[in-house]
Amino acid sequence: MSITRLSGCKVNLLLNILGRRPDGYHDLETLFLPVPLHDRLSFERLGAGVELSCSRADLPVDGTNLVHRAATAFLREAGIREGVRIHLEKHIPMAAGLGGGSGNAAQTLVGLNELFGRPLDFGTLDRLAAGLGSDVNFFLQERPALAVGRGEQVTPLEPFQVLSGRALFLHHPGFGISTAWAYQQLGRFPEALNGRGGRAAELAGMLQAGDLPGAMAGLYNSLEAPALEKYPVLLLIQEFLKAHGALGTLMSGSGSTTFAIFPDRASGEAAIGAFEGEFGRSGWTQVVGL
Repeated sequence: MSITRLSGCKVNLLLNILGRRPDGYHDLETLFLPVPLHDRLSFERLGAGVELSCSRADLPVDGTNLVHRAATAFLREAGIREGVRIHLEKHIPMAAGLGGGSGNAAQTLVGLNELFGRPLDFGTLDRLAAGLGSDVNFFLQERPALAVGRGEQVTPLEPFQVLSGRALFLHHPGFGISTAWAYQQLGRFPEALNGRGGRAAELAGMLQAGDLPGAMAGLYNSLEAPALEKYPVLLLIQEFLKAHGALGTLMSGSGSTTFAIFPDRASGEAAIGAFEGEFGRSGWTQVVGL
């Protein structure tokens, strides 16, 4: 028996760091928006252990890979002695701030639970996800969500109707930004390190109320402070996209992907030619409908 699952990604409409915690992590609040771009995972039972393969040769397939770790954690928690063979077909850029690896881990938990007859309830999967990474819990469901704590305390929200029919322009410039580096640099930006709480709920409220101009003005990411300083091209990209019709722009997560919300898919796709004329065709660019 084998099954296949699609594994999506996200952008953070808001990522507000609230301060450093005693355990070394940071308290934060964030507003996740799911993005309809996917990797593909296939699962089948195997005699013993975890065997992982990937379409990208540069991605490790040992115990350092989140998919491998998720599978190991699932088998241990469920008390399953049988093993699994997993193949990961990657399409989402890595080290991009889009949560592709976190989505892979979450769908590994969900996929293996299905493969073995659902031995674990959602609460247990949620606990396992929290142990794998801060964004993994979000990908156990498919709606927009507000998250707090390290990002593992997730409250799903109804889809934002005001974004229906809009388009998301995504550009990854071909280099990644280390999440650890971005957080380490926050000490030089006290305002970004110690943000005002409540901004995520405020932004969600504006989107739910249909206040698109207010919501676009409320897009915010604390980690832009160090990222835009070190990589000023990201700011140039944002300014260019705004000048070519974007309603709002932001860096997602720890970067380096910049996203822009356009009024509709046609206007988003129309911006690609001008964008490539200005910045070239290097990197990765996608426009998806919301």
